[in-house]
Amino acid sequence: MGLKTTAVVALALAAAIGLRAGEQGSTRYDWQLPSWLRPPQVPADNPMSASRVTLGRYLFYDTRLSGNGRQSCASCHQQDKAFTDGLAQSVGSTGQRHPRGSMSLVNVGYAVTLTWSDPKTRLLEDQMMVPMYGEHPIELGLDRGNKWMGAIEQDRTYRSMFRSAFPGESVTPANVVKAIAAFERSIVSMRSPYDRYHFGRDDSAVSEPAKRGEVLFLSARVGCFACHGGQHFSLDMGREGYLPPPAFHNTGLYNLAGQFSYPASNLGLYESTKDPGDVGKFKPPTLRNIAVTAPYMHDGSVATLEEAIDHYAAGGRTIANGPYAGIGRNNPSKSAPLRGFRLTPEDRADLIEFLRSLTDGELLRDPRFSDPKARK
Repeated sequence: MGLKTTAVVALALAAAIGLRAGEQGSTRYDWQLPSWLRPPQVPADNPMSASRVTLGRYLFYDTRLSGNGRQSCASCHQQDKAFTDGLAQSVGSTGQRHPRGSMSLVNVGYAVTLTWSDPKTRLLEDQMMVPMYGEHPIELGLDRGNKWMGAIEQDRTYRSMFRSAFPGESVTPANVVKAIAAFERSIVSMRSPYDRYHFGRDDSAVSEPAKRGEVLFLSARVGCFACHGGQHFSLDMGREGYLPPPAFHNTGLYNLAGQFSYPASNLGLYESTKDPGDVGKFKPPTLRNIAVTAPYMHDGSVATLEEAIDHYAAGGRTIANGPYAGIGRNNPSKSAPLRGFRLTPEDRADLIEFLRSLTDGELLRDPRFSDPKARK
């Protein structure tokens, strides 16, 4: 099917599933959430609607929203990787390699902060200015004169979709941003085996090793929950009506000699606060779908879940040689909860099985979040 046909079908489906019974228009949105989960916060000037989410989905996958015409938001946020890209550091539209990896967009509507280390960026609509127009580094690489909007404005199907999503308004860059933000807020993951076990009371949903791994995860001895607690497995995530204070941690990934204990290209929260104690502090990402989002850490320098667990068990990473040599557990700014712990081989395997139980396989192939123009 072409763009026009698929858009018409998508809008019809969105209207069918996106509005609660008895409601008219596009002023309310059905999140399709389980009873135990409240919706995320939504800004008053960008209310959710089925038509707005559908439009945002099309724009999210549209390569015309990049400087080279070959990339889109989905280039760095791929559905089968829980909306990450599988790279240690993402690559922008000019081929420039970024200092950090792409963060998962799963449950991003619940996030307090939206980047690895910026405490000020709290709205998706604001954060989107960075990948669209940012120059340090260049991501999508759109021109600030918005010449790219010509192709969107001239697209007859898009004009129809914008009229439905933004009645009485024009096709504008601001509404492009709002639509994509609405789509990103709709990406909610709560259908993992762990959810069926913990919230659905299905004792058979996860294995016995995964159950033992959860006990370890929540134990004072291992203490993963100190940074990755709550329904979202990140203390930097809230819900409708409640947002906790921002959370940033130094995990002892580096301990370099000299002025800064972390590489100069990745100083973390310090880049915003200029407080020396904030060097190396980064946001704890959600652990939902963590098994499909390797490599790990802000710079992708940890390749596997096994390596990640070994890093935390040691209380920090030791790099014996090279420009980044240092004993991470001795980093003076390392966060207090990272004390290190001992694991038997069985403990380690159980903890990994628990983390794998957080993978929402339905999310990774849910057509509501997939490329609407892809062949089925």
